[in-house]
Amino acid sequence: MHVPDGFIDAPTSAVTGVVAAAAVAVSLRGARRELDERTAPLAGLVAAFIFAVQMLNFPVAAGTSGHLLGGALAAILVGPYTGVLCVSVVLLMQGILFADGGLTALGVNITNMAIVTTVVAYAVFRLLVKVLPRGRRSITVASFTAALLSVPAAALAFTLMYAVGGTTDVSLGKVAGAMVGVHVLIGLGEATITALTVGAVVAVRPDLVYGARDLRQRLRLRVNGELVDAPAAEPAPVAAARSPRKVWAVGLVTSLVLAGFVSFYASASPDGLEKVAADHGIDKKTEDHAVADSPLADYGVKDVTDARLSGGLAGVIGVGVTVVAGSAVFWAVRRRRTAGPADVSAASTSGA
Repeated sequence: MHVPDGFIDAPTSAVTGVVAAAAVAVSLRGARRELDERTAPLAGLVAAFIFAVQMLNFPVAAGTSGHLLGGALAAILVGPYTGVLCVSVVLLMQGILFADGGLTALGVNITNMAIVTTVVAYAVFRLLVKVLPRGRRSITVASFTAALLSVPAAALAFTLMYAVGGTTDVSLGKVAGAMVGVHVLIGLGEATITALTVGAVVAVRPDLVYGARDLRQRLRLRVNGELVDAPAAEPAPVAAARSPRKVWAVGLVTSLVLAGFVSFYASASPDGLEKVAADHGIDKKTEDHAVADSPLADYGVKDVTDARLSGGLAGVIGVGVTVVAGSAVFWAVRRRRTAGPADVSAASTSGA
């Protein structure tokens, strides 16, 4: 659902840019509460994994494909605020390096693919976790449902933006029906990928999954014939010291393999938005991308003639750049959280 330049007019794009900037600013503050010494490096990995999986378009209907949006996956793994930042980093890397998604439409894309998907998915996820029995299976079911609903929600958000600032005269009913219809099918793929990934991490390290932080059952004792919650026990030092390095290494290798090798076998059919735009004339005023001559444009390395090698190298470069950029952002946010109280204390002492 990467919107190119020219689909949405300049005023609407500017407004969504302001909305996106405000959401990112709020998320930077909120992420301080979500990130700790274990999850900060994993957030950069989540961004790289989303980048890699977005290269794997899967067929959903005749002549149409879809790919992961990633908002639900990021929100459940590392938290909703950090999730918005993860997807935003991916979109920024794709727009600047790979000419994927317009630069003037960056606010539109962040609003649709980072904010809407994350907010909708995490709200649905938390609601389901509260009503379903506690357990790993419930986490997986909630992840599937949340991801499924987040994709048509993003499609509906694009339709509303098109209603306000579309650059072509196309029936809103046709756009809404086509966008939501095809993205329900894409949502099934999103849900499957999200549930499988979250389930795999929960099975190995549930302590690293933000959405599963309440997974452990509280011990209950019978006192005077009634069941009461036992006092929370202190976490075991050994468990607290468990390093996420193994998960990080496995995740990075998986991302590199997906982007560098598996992506060559992805569907070549246009994705949901491209198909709807071509069928209904939304793309009549599409503008050339500002970095269309980038050495990595269209997910290939310039001057590398072998298609498989070119795409694989571009994927590996993209994963590497994304994990570095994402990790830098999240480590900076984590350091601000850690340094904040000390800075305040030092300032107070100096003032005294």
